[in-house]
Formats: sequence, C-alpha cells, structure tokens
Amino acid sequence: MTSPIPPQTYTPVTGTMPTTTGATKSSGGNSLGQDAFLKLLVAQLRYQDPTNPADGTAFLAQTAQFTQVEKLGQIAADQENLLHGQLMLNASSLIGRTVSYPGPDGQPITGVVTAASFTGGAPTLRIGDTDVPLFAVTEIRRTA
Repeated sequence: MTSPIPPQTYTPVTGTMPTTTGATKSSGGNSLGQDAFLKLLVAQLRYQDPTNPADGTAFLAQTAQFTQVEKLGQIAADQENLLHGQLMLNASSLIGRTVSYPGPDGQPITGVVTAASFTGGAPTLRIGDTDVPLFAVTEIRRTA
C-alpha cells in the first residue's frame, strides 16, 4: 500500500496553507488546490497494492481534512475582509473630529480630520497637510 497523503496544516497568521513536498501548486498561490488534491487521491487509489488495499476510511478522513482546511482558509479571508471594512468605517467616522497623534519629537499634535484614505493596506487620516496612520491616533474628541 502507498503511504497516505500527509494532512495540510493551516497558518492562521497568513491565511495560507503550505503544500506538501512534490505536490503541484494551484495557480491561486501556494495552497494545494482541490483539483490537485483529487488527482493525488485518485493516483493513490490507482497505484495501491491490490493485495493490500488502503482503508476506505483513510480516504474519507483525508477528504474531510482537506475540506476543513479549505473552509478555514475561506473563514480567514472573510475575517480579513471584515477587519478591513471595520477599519474603513472607523477611519471615516473620524472625519470632522479633533484627534491627537505624536509628532516627530514625541509631543502630541492636535488637528481636525478632513479626510480618510485606504491605500497601502492601512487607513490614513488627513489632518491639515499631514497624513497620519489611524493606528497613530492617541486621542479623539468632538470638534467644538
């Protein structure tokens, strides 16, 4: 009997799944795609020792594990989109508010937020002529 296909591991920080050695990669990144997984499973069935066939429950377990990892990847992507939307909402809600942030010398600078932008992956607030990352804001007040 051939050895079973090793289970994939999920990396929650990056939302990626490393491929096993020798496995083909899908065009979408470095994860083992469903088509490649099924091809490996069929090849394992085709080339198994007929005098010592593989246990059917092992194949079902591998398929279930692959599906679970695939769904976890989708959940991670959905959570990332949700976080991005929440950050956009938070930044836009600060327009017209007075905020403080640390200046180059470490002293707080205060100004009114006039715009919010979302380029570069993190929201940025426009305060006067300065673009300030949302994460640098240390105080938020209602504008008088």
